[in-house]
Amino acid sequence: MREPILKSQPTLADVHIDQALTNISVAYMQSNDTFVASKVFPVIPVDKQTNKYFTFPKEAWFKDEARKRTDGTETAGSGYTVSTDSYSCDVWGFHKDLGAQLRANADAQINLERGAVQFVTQRMLMRQELQWVADYFVGSIWGTTVTGATNFVRWSDYINSDPVEDIENAKETILSTTGFMPNTIVMGYQVWRKLKNHPDIYDRLKGAGGAGPRTITKQQVAAIFEVDNIYVPQGIQATNVEGETAAWSFLQGKHLWIGYVNPSPGMEMPSAGYTFHWTGISGGLGSAIAIDSYEIRTLKTIRYEAEMAFDNKLVAADLGYFMSGVVV
Repeated sequence: MREPILKSQPTLADVHIDQALTNISVAYMQSNDTFVASKVFPVIPVDKQTNKYFTFPKEAWFKDEARKRTDGTETAGSGYTVSTDSYSCDVWGFHKDLGAQLRANADAQINLERGAVQFVTQRMLMRQELQWVADYFVGSIWGTTVTGATNFVRWSDYINSDPVEDIENAKETILSTTGFMPNTIVMGYQVWRKLKNHPDIYDRLKGAGGAGPRTITKQQVAAIFEVDNIYVPQGIQATNVEGETAAWSFLQGKHLWIGYVNPSPGMEMPSAGYTFHWTGISGGLGSAIAIDSYEIRTLKTIRYEAEMAFDNKLVAADLGYFMSGVVV
């Protein structure tokens, strides 16, 4: 019996031509929520790129100089000196060009302009975060710096370490020399990962029946440490040269900072640090990152350019306490 002759049927390739989807694309853009540069210390908008501000000696506010006054005599009196410090907002910039040929040949599904704005914005956020780490999240610049395995037991040692006591020591150190109770903690993600699973933390969160929480939040740990805020930045950086094997690292590393951050910055208000942002960089709009686009006729390209100007100012070193190498 002869096999029936099958008629030719259209294939998938015949009835469908692959095109770029309009509702999805893939780009590894880190959210602003993963960075802490604009969150930890108060941001002070300034209308001049450089300027000065007044400083007062710490000791003047902690002396007991009041005396008894007898009838017909003057009261005891004293005073304090006034000094100045300065800030200088460095201007940072980055651009991406979109050539005429690229724009003419791009598929309709690709929004080149939006992509360029997001790309340069991401670069500026990365630079701001890395500068924050370099200016603030390092040892030796703060009033006290301690190192894991040398000055305290690393928190990854669940048997012998005592995170709560280590934080209490840090708080007492700052309070005893400044009169201000630390209210803010910043720790790298790798520190947080170990801390939230530490038996000491888990035990403190057990309910009356002995059952522990399914998850442990930063708010719960902040309550244990008696601080207002705990920040856990999650930013990462590609450290390899383009074209080589990809290599990644967390921006903040395995460290922790605790200190006093003034919730209401103002005249005569101390804080471990302030971040000065020059508002003039955005043409008076006050934006932290200014985005501009303009045509470069000789190159037949549209340039998307981002700029920002800031100065991370360490104001009071004794209001900060740095713990290096908290975990392994």
